[in-house]
Amino acid sequence: MHERAAEFAERAQDRYGVDLDVLEFDAGTETAAAAADAVGCDTAAIASTIVVSLSGGEAGAGHADGADEDRLVAAITSGANRLDLDAVAERFDATSASMADPERIREVVGWSIGGVPPICHDAALPTVLDPTLTEYDTVHGAAGTPSALFPIDPETLAALADATVVDLTE
Repeated sequence: MHERAAEFAERAQDRYGVDLDVLEFDAGTETAAAAADAVGCDTAAIASTIVVSLSGGEAGAGHADGADEDRLVAAITSGANRLDLDAVAERFDATSASMADPERIREVVGWSIGGVPPICHDAALPTVLDPTLTEYDTVHGAAGTPSALFPIDPETLAALADATVVDLTE
């Protein structure tokens, strides 16, 4: 198993007391469609974690110790949906929202884009979960690398991620 995928599985066990079945694929799972093909599920059952940078508005939860940097939040979306950044900004009382910088994601969240899991982040981020995912018995999220996924019940995922289920998609 890839070192980062193994680290993800260890963190899940240490932090949440869950044993996750990490699956690795030679073809890679960078996109929701590729992940769905690899697993053999609907694209909508892929739980993509998107880290968003918020600017302006109320600092509140998720603002790193009063720093001037933009706040980061995580959105776990169905692979069949597009995240509505304006809706994310509105949800978190920000002036604007944009895709977070990959280097900042790596520094704050601890994972690189393409393999950002929905749980086991270095920093606690306010998190939302796309209700489309709750229509499935099992969804699949990234497990720390662009070629590793793990299956999980969406209600369990929401609980572990401390996510609010809310539709912020286009």
